[in-house]
Amino acid sequence: MKSILVHADDSRAMDARLEAGLALARQTNGHLTLLVNTPFYRFVTMDPFGGTYLAKGAWEQAQASDAALAARLEQVLTSQDVPWNIEQGTGDLVASLASSAALADIAIVSMNPAGAGQFDGVPMLAGDLALASGTPVLAVPAAGGMINLDGPVVIAWNGHAEAAAAMRSAVPLLHGRDVTVLRVGAAEGKFPETAALKYLARHGVTAELREISNPVLSTEEQIEATALALGASLLVMGAFGHSRLRETLFGGVTRYLLDSAKVPLLLAH
Repeated sequence: MKSILVHADDSRAMDARLEAGLALARQTNGHLTLLVNTPFYRFVTMDPFGGTYLAKGAWEQAQASDAALAARLEQVLTSQDVPWNIEQGTGDLVASLASSAALADIAIVSMNPAGAGQFDGVPMLAGDLALASGTPVLAVPAAGGMINLDGPVVIAWNGHAEAAAAMRSAVPLLHGRDVTVLRVGAAEGKFPETAALKYLARHGVTAELREISNPVLSTEEQIEATALALGASLLVMGAFGHSRLRETLFGGVTRYLLDSAKVPLLLAH
């Protein structure tokens, strides 16, 4: 993973994203790109007669804030031991990140804020970005903490293409780690767990298969509980086995884990 994109803003969760990006860049001898983005459309209003107006003062203030943030990040990054650059955007956040991620190997964003529920309107930036781009997304807990790139890894496996895409994207992070391929519930999809193990073996990754055929918890709760029991420092999974709309309205594995997981998630769609 030589090209690493990080969503940059002035929130408290930024420190965790930056530390994750720096750690990954050091491990892979990669390049770090930080994207500072404020959507222009937020400052455009329309009146009932169809007129369009720009809140010029607020827009100029937002631009100044972005410039100040970029300057602060530059001061931090100059003391680090990885190559880096800072980009600025003015489009929709997901679209801007997806555009920058087109030539990135991984994009780093935060999970949903602590306490955010699935019906409170909080957007799923990580999930939406995984859908909008072909780039794997690393979602780190907003509460922070140092990311452990040597700890155990759990790959949530359901036999579908999304799980396969996530596993393939995770291979550079799996060498030398304890890896578990986890299937919860009945086998489904066209790719059996044995095929996943063979694929990993071809890449020099030895993995253990764990099957929970009759879980006492829901699928998402069982994945989370097993990852915690194994001391996982990374959970790899396909994003949105069901449609994005269905998971937003009714919940699902992706939605649940983006709201509650205590370990970083590597998502791909």
